[in-house]
Amino acid sequence: MARMAWGLGLVLAFGLQAQSVDLALTDAAADRFAGLALKCVRQEYPNKLDHVMNDAGEVQSPRALHPAFYGCFDWHSAVHGHWMLVRLLREHPLMGRAAEIRAVLEENLAPERIALEVAYLGQANRRSFERTYGWAWLLKLSAELHGWEDPAAQRWARALQPLAEELATRYRAFLVKQTYPIRTGVHPNSAFSLDLALDYARATKAAAFEAQILACARAWFGRDRRGPLAWEPGGEDFLSACLEEAALMARVLPGPAFRRWLEGFLPGLPGGLTPAIVSDRTDPKIVHLDGLNLSRARALRAIAKALGSADPRSLPLQRVADRHARASLPHLASGSYEGEHWLATFAVRLLSER
Repeated sequence: MARMAWGLGLVLAFGLQAQSVDLALTDAAADRFAGLALKCVRQEYPNKLDHVMNDAGEVQSPRALHPAFYGCFDWHSAVHGHWMLVRLLREHPLMGRAAEIRAVLEENLAPERIALEVAYLGQANRRSFERTYGWAWLLKLSAELHGWEDPAAQRWARALQPLAEELATRYRAFLVKQTYPIRTGVHPNSAFSLDLALDYARATKAAAFEAQILACARAWFGRDRRGPLAWEPGGEDFLSACLEEAALMARVLPGPAFRRWLEGFLPGLPGGLTPAIVSDRTDPKIVHLDGLNLSRARALRAIAKALGSADPRSLPLQRVADRHARASLPHLASGSYEGEHWLATFAVRLLSER
């Protein structure tokens, strides 16, 4: 009964098709997810700038500072909103909002707008701007465009390339001097950003960058034992520090080595892992917990896949992942901008990777 109610709620909310515990993104669902991003990628306010002002002349509007990524409340949300639009358009070229998505991408990924984003990074006191969460999402956007044979996508990829190359260069330089990983349930989480950056390195065949990411992951996390999963979640987490690390290591270590590492890091997984309770979806921090449920679901699925179907942990992990997805997918279109400006990205990443 609970499974049927979940499927019905998702169908009503997003047009998703639920078969057993699996979910498929239909064209109708893609349209609804895209609608959430299209609603905000051109919405300048409210806006939370990550902007160090060097003088009074730099007191400018979000759109003046970031002509490509000025919407969706903050820069990184605008970036990953564009990634979501590209992913949906690429997988659902006949979706109803396809023309609207193309118009937005043509407008915001224009060469002159990207050039101004690159110029912004060259100004004083920009070294830590959006490091590394926003950097990684921009690289993920570039990776999504890379290799897509659509003529418009190739044009957008070329326009975006200078910004992607600048941030990849900065990322590589930062990794050299980042002695310790950042283990947190919010934006600075090192494992989450490395996972996205790895997609870029592999899509663009940046072998040296890929090797550096893999080496950092092994050095930072390879000897970890007894991860404090019981301490999660924190009250404003949208990432699981332990599960994001495990999902990354599933890509870094070969199968047998990963299975041994996981047993040492998260013995007994999934144990009593349960979805986070979201008490107020109008609160900008508490609604983070919807993102946590979705990112946990993706990480759990990635771990289960790496373990393989013969591993006795695999099916329980998939079931817990489904429970986390059920807890938050029906609430993405809550009517509150606090969640609507970003949560759809996490849902689309989960569903399209499945």
